Amino acid sequence: MATAALEIRNLKAWYGESHILHDVNLEVKPGEVVTLLGRNGAGRTTTLRAIMGLTGTRSGSIKVNGVESIGMTTHKVAHLGIGYCPEERGIFSSLSTEENLMLPPMVSKSNKGMSVEEIYEMFPNLAERKSSQGTRLSGGEQQMLAVARILRTGAKLLLLDEISEGLAPVIVQALARMITMLKAKGYTIVMVEQNFRFAAPLADRFYVMEHGQIVETFAASELESKMPVLNELLGV
Repeated sequence: MATAALEIRNLKAWYGESHILHDVNLEVKPGEVVTLLGRNGAGRTTTLRAIMGLTGTRSGSIKVNGVESIGMTTHKVAHLGIGYCPEERGIFSSLSTEENLMLPPMVSKSNKGMSVEEIYEMFPNLAERKSSQGTRLSGGEQQMLAVARILRTGAKLLLLDEISEGLAPVIVQALARMITMLKAKGYTIVMVEQNFRFAAPLADRFYVMEHGQIVETFAASELESKMPVLNELLGV
């Protein structure tokens, strides 16, 4: 049986005195696309941040390709081959598109990151805007750049937080095509998504969070039968 790309057991996390995650358990197989669903404040972003070591205190177990990372600092976690795309994107405004792309260091010894040429092939918009300042890009182009930057690093496990939020339908479709292409290339993806229509056709499996806990998990094949539960939990 293949080692899980990501295995979380009894994860608890705090911000200061606030206890946010309560015994979260989830598993992601290599090459899977898994979506974390839930209302705002359910703990989904905190789960991604806890994986990266960006919360306060954490306890439990987080294994990346079988390696325990709960005690590691953020840069060591990244070097296990994880790329994190936060909701706020973090584009450097004083740098051009191409300079933003060239900035991150390699995080994996075994996987070479995508070349700039491969990235421009995947994101033609970025090729057209390669000399533009980061903040002169549209919201959709900034989102593409934030994801593309991770692909340069050699990371094979991608944590994507609300990448479709507030974007025009044509850009959302381009991001959906990107996820399909990345899955075909063997990437493992964990998405936090509010946009159920975007996430539903892309994910192999779903986890639903409420009050810092996983309350439901199901495969894409069960989606139709789970819709009444999702309507109740999410107001889909």
